[in-house]
Amino acid sequence: MGIKIKDLQHEDKPRERLKSYGADKLTNRELLAIIINSGSKACSSLACANQVLNLVENTRELRYLTMSELLTVKGIGESKAITILAVIELAKRMHSNTVLDRIEINEPKDVANYLMEKLRYLKQEHFVALFLNSKNQIIHEQSIFIGSLNMAVVHPRDLLREAVKHSAASIVIAHNHPSGDPTPSIEDIKTTKRMLYCCDLMGIDLLDHIIIGDGQFTSLFECEDMMSDEI
Repeated sequence: MGIKIKDLQHEDKPRERLKSYGADKLTNRELLAIIINSGSKACSSLACANQVLNLVENTRELRYLTMSELLTVKGIGESKAITILAVIELAKRMHSNTVLDRIEINEPKDVANYLMEKLRYLKQEHFVALFLNSKNQIIHEQSIFIGSLNMAVVHPRDLLREAVKHSAASIVIAHNHPSGDPTPSIEDIKTTKRMLYCCDLMGIDLLDHIIIGDGQFTSLFECEDMMSDEI
């Protein structure tokens, strides 16, 4: 049994509503239905969109959807799954302000503002480096390591290799705490001191190490007592 005319009219409503009222007035379900474009005999675009949203607990979790998860939804084939993943990736990049040469880092808050939404929801620790020019503008961003932070796996050579490659004048390092608590661990402090020592030897300024939590951050370089302790 095919899709009835009233069903087609129902599927057209998100597009009509967007034209009439603007994209900001549409629900997440309606926006996703427009991206899906058309459903199948078994599932309208709105119904498909609803199933996709049911795969996650909230909208921000859409960023973690995989191809295999999307393909479990009736009416979502490989082509539609690819389109959805491409839109999600574009949204992530837009949110991350990827026009790097316009971003200046002058204080810890600047780093937190730049990396917070990118790192705060990740379920593993990501160790990221921002490489700056002489005007403190970001010229390159690099994920150095993914996993539990410790000195054995986060090696200064990986950081300094990228710094030399991009002729960086200075570096800011950052990593997230999946727990949401940005309180530095002993391992965080040890790793920071090691990175600072090696950067000094190379004549490259390490400006800070920022720990990103859930809406919170900590600058290790502002924790003078912590950084001066013998560990």
